[in-house]
Amino acid sequence: MELIRKKDGNSVRVNRYAGEAFGKSYEVVYLTFPILEETGIVRHLFSTRIGGVSKGDCESMNLSYARGDEKAAVDENFRRIADIFGAGPERIVCSKQTHTTNVRLVTEADCGKGVVYPLDYDDVDGLITNVPGVLLCTSYADCVPLYFVDTENKAIGLSHSGWRGTVNMMGKRTLQAMREAFGTRPEKVTAAIGPSICRDCYEVDEEVAEQFRKAFPGEWEYLLYEGKKPGKYQLDLWEANKRVLLREGVLPENLSVPDVCTCCNSKYLFSHRASCGRRGNLAAVMELCR
Repeated sequence: MELIRKKDGNSVRVNRYAGEAFGKSYEVVYLTFPILEETGIVRHLFSTRIGGVSKGDCESMNLSYARGDEKAAVDENFRRIADIFGAGPERIVCSKQTHTTNVRLVTEADCGKGVVYPLDYDDVDGLITNVPGVLLCTSYADCVPLYFVDTENKAIGLSHSGWRGTVNMMGKRTLQAMREAFGTRPEKVTAAIGPSICRDCYEVDEEVAEQFRKAFPGEWEYLLYEGKKPGKYQLDLWEANKRVLLREGVLPENLSVPDVCTCCNSKYLFSHRASCGRRGNLAAVMELCR
């Protein structure tokens, strides 16, 4: 799988997992981040489109029950993802994303919610836990995945940050939630901003641009660029989230910024923009090692 890289670097690594189902072998292709692997206390991935059983617009590794896909196909896709971690779907805990900045403290009692069991919560775009072996799972198709590893207190977080989450400082909200729950100090956090839509592909209108001007006074010039059409702007969500995390105290050497755009790589990654909404969902998954 040859990814189009937006800049020099190696923030993302391509991995392959071989498995067997229904008497046939398969290969799941997924991405990892060296900076998180180096902490030695987590296992994680960002899924690609490759290695699942879904058909049509959701082909093949769709990880959402809300895209018109067959439930049995999504069940099998989640099983394959969990298998990479040596676990079953009953260890997965899913978000219920509505572009909020709400963060849920996940416990052992939440295991299986969103896959094996129905969700009993709503409006949750971030998940945090200090329970080993729980697979936190958030969904994407251009929005920004935020990964957090507290190496001091052995806790993790995963957050979904689209433009609404970014302008409302989802990264800050997640770090605050981790501080309240675990005593997390940002300077002891290793963080990764995952594959998502790049500035060149992400066009927004004046209404969105104005919200970023208000939220990032003195910085918005580094986030908004003249668009390809009058009254339009190119928005850099990578840079915006980077600035939020650095402002909160995450150290530059502990932060990985993506070099892979979902829209530029729509052959391998689901992209809402590239597909005009006809797509499945990718997933960020992370667990604290036992």
